[in-house]
Amino acid sequence: MTTSPASFDNSALIARVAANLADVRARIARTGVDPSSVRVVAVSKTFDASYVNVAAALGLTTVGENYVDELCAKRARVDADVRWHYLGALQSNKIARALACADVLCGVSRAKEIVKIARLRPAATIDVQVDFTSLATRNGAAPEEVGSLVALAREQGLEVRALMTVAPPSPDAAATAFAATSALANELGVGERSMGMSDDLEIACRAGSTELRIGRALFGPRVNA
Repeated sequence: MTTSPASFDNSALIARVAANLADVRARIARTGVDPSSVRVVAVSKTFDASYVNVAAALGLTTVGENYVDELCAKRARVDADVRWHYLGALQSNKIARALACADVLCGVSRAKEIVKIARLRPAATIDVQVDFTSLATRNGAAPEEVGSLVALAREQGLEVRALMTVAPPSPDAAATAFAATSALANELGVGERSMGMSDDLEIACRAGSTELRIGRALFGPRVNA
């Protein structure tokens, strides 16, 4: 059962996160998109479990984490009924642990990851990440590789839930990347488009995002970031 906001002692935190969530939804609405049609994933990287409980109490049922150790530790401390997304790059030696703690692996971008995931958890749910920057520091598959990865995942019995992308910093480049991701998802029959974060959610919504990954705009400046 999700705890009601009134039962939390930290009323200031509840009020602050509630106000931030209302602002996020207002930003979505100003793009002309119905806020109820876009899932907000509460990205709780560096924030403690109390923030997850607050988010769940305010109706956010999906939580995103970037680090496996933090994901597993936090999941063990949170009683709220939420779905956990692992958002970070997948390291081969941590895939098994990520699978043990996450409901969805969102950063899948290589064939060998798909094969290992299918072997360790048949019928697992994944997102395939697309990269439009070509930067070595960015996770994700090149757009021209995505079709074969989605096909392989389906052949291996995995559920491809979404295409995910982290946009380039330029607004024009972000708009192009989001539009291309949305078109690619439509072409491949992938239902969800996980794109857009605190700084570019409006661009993502206009391009057809069905899921925003929001951390700072929801919880405030990151702790120990």
